[in-house]
Amino acid sequence: MGSQVSVKTNDKEQQLKKASKMSLIRSLLPIVGLVVIFLLFNVLTDFRMMGNLSLVFSQIYVTMIAAMGVFFIMTMGGLDFSQGSILGISSIVVCMLSQKSIPLAIIGGIVSGAAIGALNGYFYVFRKIKSFIVTICTMFLFRGFIKYLTTNAPVAGSAKLINYDSTELKIACTVVILLIGFVAFRYTKFGTYLKAIGAGEKAAMFSGIRTDKMKFLIYVLAGAITGFAAFINVIKVGSVTSSGGNQLETQILIALVLGGMPISGGAKVRFENIIVGSLLYVVLNSGLTMMGFSTQMMQLIQGIVFLIFVAVFADRESIQVIK
Repeated sequence: MGSQVSVKTNDKEQQLKKASKMSLIRSLLPIVGLVVIFLLFNVLTDFRMMGNLSLVFSQIYVTMIAAMGVFFIMTMGGLDFSQGSILGISSIVVCMLSQKSIPLAIIGGIVSGAAIGALNGYFYVFRKIKSFIVTICTMFLFRGFIKYLTTNAPVAGSAKLINYDSTELKIACTVVILLIGFVAFRYTKFGTYLKAIGAGEKAAMFSGIRTDKMKFLIYVLAGAITGFAAFINVIKVGSVTSSGGNQLETQILIALVLGGMPISGGAKVRFENIIVGSLLYVVLNSGLTMMGFSTQMMQLIQGIVFLIFVAVFADRESIQVIK
C-alpha cells in the first residue's frame, strides 16, 4: 500500500514538473519568436528594418493601446470585434470637436468609445447575447455610420491636431496607459476578478464577485480606452476617411494571440501578452511589407503564423465556447 502511494505521489510530482516546464516554454515562446523574427527580417532586408525602426513602430501605438481593453475582455472569456468601428466613430468625434478645443476632443473621443462599449455590454450582460454576436453586429452598424459620415469627403479636424503628432507624445501616452493597466491588473482585485470570471463565471459569482457589473464595466472601459486611442490615430493625418479603424479588431486579436494570450482567458493570462504580441505583429507585418510581398501573400503567411500560435496556446483542458 505504501509503495502504491509513493508511486502515485511521484507521478503527480512528475506531472507538475512537466506542466511547469510547458508553462515556462509557452511564456518564453512569444519573446523568442519576436527576437527570431526581428533578426530574420533584418537579415532578409539587408538591415533596412533596423534603419527604419521609427517608421516600423509608428504603427504600434494605436494597436497597443486598444489591445489593452480587448485584453481585459478576453481575460474574462469574452470577445470584442467592434474595436475598429469604435476607433472610427471616436476618431470622427475627435476631429469634429477639435475645431473647438483639443482637450474637449480627447474627452469626446473617450466618451463616444465608452458609449459604444456600454451598448455592447448592455446586450451581452443584460440581454444575454453572446459577446461575439453582439460585437459583430455593432461592428457592422457603426461601420455603416462611418461610411455615411464620410461619404462626400473625409471628416477633417483642426489644423492644430498635427502639432501633437510627435513620437515623444505617442510613446508617453502609450506608456502611461499601459502602466496604469499593468498596476491595476497585477496589483489590485481588478485583475483577480477578471481571471476568476474567465476561469469559471459561476464559481466567481458564488465567491462574491458581481460578475454582471464587472463584465459591463469592462466593455465600457475597453470602449473608453479605444476612444482615447482615436486621438493618437487622428493626429497622424488630421482627418478620418471611410476606412478609419478598418481591420483594427483583427490586428488586436492576432497581436494578443501572437503574444501568448490564451483564447479562453482565465488564470494563465499575462499582461506581457499585450506588449510582446503587439511588437510581434508590427515586426511581422512591416517585415513582410519590406520584402515586397503582395497583400494576399502577407495575409496567407500571417494566417499560418496565427494558426500555429493558436495551436500552441489553446488550453485544451479548459477551453470553452466564448461567452
